[in-house]
Amino acid sequence: MKPSLQIRQTQSLTLTPQLRQAIRLLQLSSVELETEISEAIESNPLLEALDEEPGEGDEAPIEAVVEAPVEKVDAKDNSEEIDTLENNEDFDWSDDEPRNSSSNNDDFEGEFGTAAPMDLCEHLLWQLRLSHLSKRDIAIGEVIVEAINSDGYLLETPEAIQQALLPEVHADLQEINTVLQLIHHFDPVGVGARNLSHCLLIQLQVLSQDTPGLCLARKIAQEHLEALAKSGSEKLASQLKVSSIEIQEAVALLKSMDPKPGLQISSDMPDYVAPDCIATKQKGVWQVSHARGSQPRIGINKHYENLIGKASREDDSYLRGQLQEARWLIKSLDSRADTLLRVARSIIRQQSGFLEHGPQAMRPLTLREVAEELGLHESTISRATTRKFLRTPRGTFEFRYFFSSGISNSDGGGTSATAIQSMIRKLVDAENPRSPLSDARLAELLKAEGIPVARRTVAKYREAIHIGSSSERQRLG
Repeated sequence: MKPSLQIRQTQSLTLTPQLRQAIRLLQLSSVELETEISEAIESNPLLEALDEEPGEGDEAPIEAVVEAPVEKVDAKDNSEEIDTLENNEDFDWSDDEPRNSSSNNDDFEGEFGTAAPMDLCEHLLWQLRLSHLSKRDIAIGEVIVEAINSDGYLLETPEAIQQALLPEVHADLQEINTVLQLIHHFDPVGVGARNLSHCLLIQLQVLSQDTPGLCLARKIAQEHLEALAKSGSEKLASQLKVSSIEIQEAVALLKSMDPKPGLQISSDMPDYVAPDCIATKQKGVWQVSHARGSQPRIGINKHYENLIGKASREDDSYLRGQLQEARWLIKSLDSRADTLLRVARSIIRQQSGFLEHGPQAMRPLTLREVAEELGLHESTISRATTRKFLRTPRGTFEFRYFFSSGISNSDGGGTSATAIQSMIRKLVDAENPRSPLSDARLAELLKAEGIPVARRTVAKYREAIHIGSSSERQRLG
């Protein structure tokens, strides 16, 4: 075969430092973002905080939210392996480079004004129920998610999950592994892994094939993590017969992964939050704007910028690097603000019925619908709706509250889980306390309203809004 040169045009996505920074900033809450910006200003002389423009946005009063403790379970085996790597000077997870990450709300507490705290389990279940899966696959996924600890690791074997599904669902191991592979790529990427090696391989899998050091990083993650921790990168390079540059690229890539992806989603929530966006009705039309103070305003320090080209070579090189980083950060902040506003506006367009008439008018809404409308990826919508809050005339809610799975009703439309929960609450509030409504009776009343919902589903929704069973609600006086 005669050798020849060919020109081929291809497209690929490379996770550049700028893109990683934008992804990381998008998933931060407003409190975390403020801390991040303060640290950036302290470390970069080319950055400075700008005063808030008079009249910008609306006032952003502090809104109360409910805080609930969540029990956490640690994976000892993985923690020991991670700690071994963390203690190795060649493999410091605390590097400044951002880590790679990919982000129905049945647990909303109360109808107005407060948003439920979120933990990893709730975050994964929310994504699972918004996925286009069969009821059988969702049931399998729920059992898998319940077996994932706070670090993001799967504590049970597929065989144990298979037994836990019985007698309701008889699933083979292939079905369980198929759903598990889908969960691996939920936000944050890497959850549900068996161990550290598996976790890193999942995160490496989503990168572009032309990412520098990818092939060697996969090999190290799969076979040589222990050797890297014990011997260091130089000895491992000699063992694998690769150059120092190649091993440094691979190790840097591994360091950018997250060894405990579950910790990105914390159940810890401040007692009070400031809304990121505000929805108001003006001349009969719903409008959305950024809340005042929700978007940090930073700029380039002109004094240090004017020194570029005038300082010594070493200082000039440093200032140019800091200027580039400052511009990246400002651009990433602008992108974050624009994405949040677009997502909030899309939510208000879809859920205007809720704003007008309350929870009973909430329509089913998925991440995919908003993603398709805005031309963004579902994972981007997930990040933009997690720990971001929207103030409305009906109260302040987390963005994700407006996303909910639905049940088809008799007229061919759909009713969201939130709307059904609201209807159940109203029926219970109006019941005779001496003869409370059973779950079966609640299901019959909902069916009469055109919502064919099973008794078991009624029980699930009732428990989600913290309403006791009929025997617990019964009162004699």
